[in-house]
Amino acid sequence: MKNILLFLTIFTLVGATTLWIRYGGGRPYPDLSTTPTLDSAALEEVLTYSEPIGNVAVNRDGRIFFTVHPESRPTGNKLLEYVAGAAVPYPSGAAQADLFDTVLGVAIDRLNRLWTIDHGNHGTRTARIVAINLDTGEVLRDQTLDGTIAPIGSFLQDLQVSSDGRTIVIADASFWRKSPAIIVYDVETGEARRVLESHESVSAEKYMIRSQNKEMEFMGGMLTLRGGIDGISLGPEWLYYGALSGSGLYRVRLSDLRNKRLPEAQLANRVERFSDKPLSDGLSTDLSGNVYITDVEHGAIFVVGPEQELKTLIQSKTVRWPDGLSFGPEGYLYVADSALPELILQSREHIKASGPYRIFRFRPGTEGVPGQ
Repeated sequence: MKNILLFLTIFTLVGATTLWIRYGGGRPYPDLSTTPTLDSAALEEVLTYSEPIGNVAVNRDGRIFFTVHPESRPTGNKLLEYVAGAAVPYPSGAAQADLFDTVLGVAIDRLNRLWTIDHGNHGTRTARIVAINLDTGEVLRDQTLDGTIAPIGSFLQDLQVSSDGRTIVIADASFWRKSPAIIVYDVETGEARRVLESHESVSAEKYMIRSQNKEMEFMGGMLTLRGGIDGISLGPEWLYYGALSGSGLYRVRLSDLRNKRLPEAQLANRVERFSDKPLSDGLSTDLSGNVYITDVEHGAIFVVGPEQELKTLIQSKTVRWPDGLSFGPEGYLYVADSALPELILQSREHIKASGPYRIFRFRPGTEGVPGQ
């Protein structure tokens, strides 16, 4: 009996140590904040919702769409439109169960098509990409992605559409698998490719995220929230991106991502580190080439321009975890506040008590493409 107890003790210690080495720990990240350019009063509350909000997309007509964050384990509607002061299921209540499982990323292209990406519960089920014509409500695309594109442990959670509508880029943060990558999806053929898998530009660095005075660690410190490529923003020429737990904002040309004949090593060599950044979740780009970056530790939005100078644009204590970004009409930039510290491994009772959850907006002073 003593030998069995000794074996179980050693086995438990080895397992816990292995888990901590792979998923735990992390050092503090430096605060890169500067004096905000805009006063916090410039941040307007757009809507509140009882369930945690994932990402947001606003089309050219000002229609607001958002997902319910799948980490809150929602049992009801998962994609909604805000209409006349109320959130209603889109495209309908009946379609929710048929189209969505763990949908998170949402974007709208210049053809007024709404695209969503569903990670299939971290790749344990089926990942899925859906497109809906916002003019007619017709489902234009409903395609599953197989295990070579969304393997077990993957987390396909953000997507952006090229200005010509031909290419979709998807970010796999890979929280559990630890093999983050960029997925390039050809809209015409429906083919998808994983590129830059585990490249330093898409990979997490060993930082401990601290948000709302809370370190994002769980299970007695054995598990730390640490993710790879998360926010992405796609302009006519460049894809800008960075890891949630990463210090760098990177970019690579869209033409290189589209080039199927370009060897992986050559593609990796063409990646550029553009600037430093805060620990971030969402990105967006305006028509002047400025990149907007959420700061999940300080409730802020940063901006870095073509001159590559990083600065705080706006900051507010009311924002708990600035997540997805989307430009809308009239120069507004919308911010989904997912309040992620209240969701991860929390009970449904805690999540409900931590509501309501919000979307904000402000005018950064430049125009962007609605839906992106």
